[in-house]
Amino acid sequence: MELYDRDFLEWTQQQAEHLQKGRWADLDVKNLVEELEALGRSEQKELGSHLQVLILHLLKCQYQPERRTRSWETTISNCRDQIQDCLEDTPSLHRFLQDPAWIEKYYRRERRDAAKETQREIDTFPVECPYTIDQLLDPDFQP
Repeated sequence: MELYDRDFLEWTQQQAEHLQKGRWADLDVKNLVEELEALGRSEQKELGSHLQVLILHLLKCQYQPERRTRSWETTISNCRDQIQDCLEDTPSLHRFLQDPAWIEKYYRRERRDAAKETQREIDTFPVECPYTIDQLLDPDFQP
């Protein structure tokens, strides 16, 4: 069994040492590539997760205004801040927010969840995301 499978932390430290000392032949290239690709996917998933929570709370505020709370508004504000942090830390994530199909993937999930949480029929909510990317990111936008 390889070190990568036995002790991931030790493996990462070993790989870092090989890189620092220029010992290219000792690098575990296959697993390094896999981990770097996974790291990129992780950044994208984090952005998507914050976007989902944001969309859900915007839908709840719009379609169940009688239950709107400061907690929902705080969640919306926090999600926007976290999205901005993701974009500042990893500017290449902007391209995902410019992709309507990517936004719609997350909207479909939150449309379903909003229907469950508000106990309203799913047809209450638009089939396509009713918010533009500018509205989603605008700290002053409230539906």
